[in-house]
Amino acid sequence: MNHEIVESFAQMVREKGIDKDILVGIVEDIFGMMVRKKYGPTAKFDVVVNMEKGDIEIYLEREVVEEVIDPIVQVDIKEARKKSGEDIEVGEEFVEIVPLDSFGRRLVVSAKQNLNQRIKEIEREAIYNEYSTSLGEIVVGEIYQIRKGKGEILVIHNKNELILPRSEQIYKERYKKGDTLRAVVKEVRKGAGNPVVIISRTDPQFLMRLFEIEIPEIYDGIIEIKAIAREPGDRAKVSVLSHDDRIDAVGACVGMKGVRIHAIVRELNNENIDVINWTDDPLVFITRSLSPAKLKEIQLDKENKRANVTVAADQVSLAIGKNGQNVRLASKLTTYDIQLIKEGGEEEEYDMDLSEFREELGDVIFHKFFDEGYESVHDVIDTTVEELVNTLGIEKEKIEEIVGLLKKGLEDAEIEDAEDGGEPAAPTAQPETPGLEASTEKAEPASDLGETESTEPNEPVRESDESKSTEPNEPVSESDEAKGTGPTEAPVDEEKQPQ
Repeated sequence: MNHEIVESFAQMVREKGIDKDILVGIVEDIFGMMVRKKYGPTAKFDVVVNMEKGDIEIYLEREVVEEVIDPIVQVDIKEARKKSGEDIEVGEEFVEIVPLDSFGRRLVVSAKQNLNQRIKEIEREAIYNEYSTSLGEIVVGEIYQIRKGKGEILVIHNKNELILPRSEQIYKERYKKGDTLRAVVKEVRKGAGNPVVIISRTDPQFLMRLFEIEIPEIYDGIIEIKAIAREPGDRAKVSVLSHDDRIDAVGACVGMKGVRIHAIVRELNNENIDVINWTDDPLVFITRSLSPAKLKEIQLDKENKRANVTVAADQVSLAIGKNGQNVRLASKLTTYDIQLIKEGGEEEEYDMDLSEFREELGDVIFHKFFDEGYESVHDVIDTTVEELVNTLGIEKEKIEEIVGLLKKGLEDAEIEDAEDGGEPAAPTAQPETPGLEASTEKAEPASDLGETESTEPNEPVRESDESKSTEPNEPVSESDEAKGTGPTEAPVDEEKQPQ
């Protein structure tokens, strides 16, 4: 029986990964509890567990006396001599082996329950220790359940259950059972049952770990990631610094033809990533972080961490970015509250006729606005919600929905109008601006890359300008093919001039 018990414990060590010494300690405690329940709390005993030989032995110690007063700690001299077969004298210690069969069924069941409880506690502690030491590290697991109500995804990793909440999922991604998923360990919480392990795909730490995996220079510490600003699933900005003058930080992150950065972009479901050279000069850093927009002037308030940035009218949409992403991410990256100021004042503010939204608003609501004198989008969005409710008699929730619709439509139309107008000519920039633009690499779609290039006609052609070269006999470079821009109309006209 002893051998069977020890063998079951040895199997537990193999299956659950519990340390052998810890398990031996638990077994000794459990059997000690059984002895105390049978013989009382004052009993002297010793439990010996030999996992190699498969033995468990319980030794009960009692004092040999002429007359027994306490049978728990004393034994009659005649009984002691009979059991031992030796000539034992009064006052000596009599040690006898307690057979496991002598414990009743109730004690055995109680010991089993205690053992299971102790083992579960050890398992919980082991899980907590495993993942609490792995905070910020990437784990790879398999999706085994999707909870449709909460939107949570349960992932199995090393036979443990991890939770990917909806708030930590990239909104554009769609998951299914059986998919392999990579995420970073964000939080470990102790609960009534097993520890709750929260993983994330939206945390900036996840993006940092992906950079370490794909870019050896970052893993080795040659290149350092100084800051990350991210809107998961849409766009991210990463500032990097090289500790080796021979290595270009941005070029190493992007890789040959973008092969390194594209591996990260694919993992993040085509999230655009801007890689920027870090600098401790806030003026230069803000200029780089707002790329591809070209800036006119920056006024810094270092105490309050504010920056007022003046941009030309044709650069406003680029500086703001889609849904304001570019300026928001630049503010997060630089830790400055960046306020954009359009050059030329508010008279150049982009506006649209309200009739453009007649279909979305519906005829009834559109005529209500029109009858009250609201003819343009800015007429509506520049008016307070309370005034619109009182004037039009429409519910507040509906007014807020309409204002949001008009703001988004106006912003999208402004960006689309700027893009349809072609690439604007570069404004007269500060002396450092061309150098900054040349040194800043973008892991963006081809349209963004093209807008960071300098268009000054008198500048010498740099490597980054090869895709814009107007030499009539020069073939299209690899960078052109990668950007997908192809030859433009201007080079065609110049080819005709010599003829």
